[in-house]
Amino acid sequence: MLRGIFICFLLAVQAGSLSEIFTEADLVYHQDRVPSHHLWDQLLKRHVQESGLVDYKSFQNDYTELSKYLKDLADHPPTEKWNREEILAYYINLYNAGTVQLILDHYPLGSIKEINRPWGQKILRMGSREVSLGMLEHELLREMGEPRIHFAINCASYSCPKLLREAFTARDLNKQLEQATLGFITDPERNKVSADGLELSKIFKWYKGDFAGGDQELVDFLNKYLATPLDTKIKISYLPYNWDLNEIKTP
Repeated sequence: MLRGIFICFLLAVQAGSLSEIFTEADLVYHQDRVPSHHLWDQLLKRHVQESGLVDYKSFQNDYTELSKYLKDLADHPPTEKWNREEILAYYINLYNAGTVQLILDHYPLGSIKEINRPWGQKILRMGSREVSLGMLEHELLREMGEPRIHFAINCASYSCPKLLREAFTARDLNKQLEQATLGFITDPERNKVSADGLELSKIFKWYKGDFAGGDQELVDFLNKYLATPLDTKIKISYLPYNWDLNEIKTP
């Protein structure tokens, strides 16, 4: 019986009549499928420390696996059938995995800024559309109105938010975004918080509008993650940004 079904399948393929075997929903399932982020999760756990530093040397050994994951994302871009969490997780993981691949393509190096137009090259694909890291961040992610993405995407530099040792998923997205935001804001190497004044990461300067606009609204945003709320009129300055590669230093 199975042999007969298989023969019918082959005949249908040759005749261009798959619809006689599968429903329309079956035929569009492949293109609407939300790709799994399990492979990316495994790679992160293998090559990233809890501190967020990356072992790019060992990551080179899994370049083929990384490329396989990115190809799966490229072949299954978001569709109107995806929910907001699925789309956000896809974009964040695509950005982070694409950044790692960009570094590996030019490794060894001391900073992502040594690469020509690192955020301007169209190195990623989503379906038939080629995109750069900059397009992904500014035209897609930021347009979704979720300011916490700034602490989820990683630019392969010390002053960037750390690269989490897990892939973002639709199911856990809110928890992961909260974890990333809290971790970044309360990290004394990236933000220095005191009652006398704030020395903040330049991320809050570059993207102030994403956090509501003026200084007072920015402090309101920060206060949601601080144990002791700050006066909204507190003095704010910004720390130098360290663009050195976020690499594990080995002897």
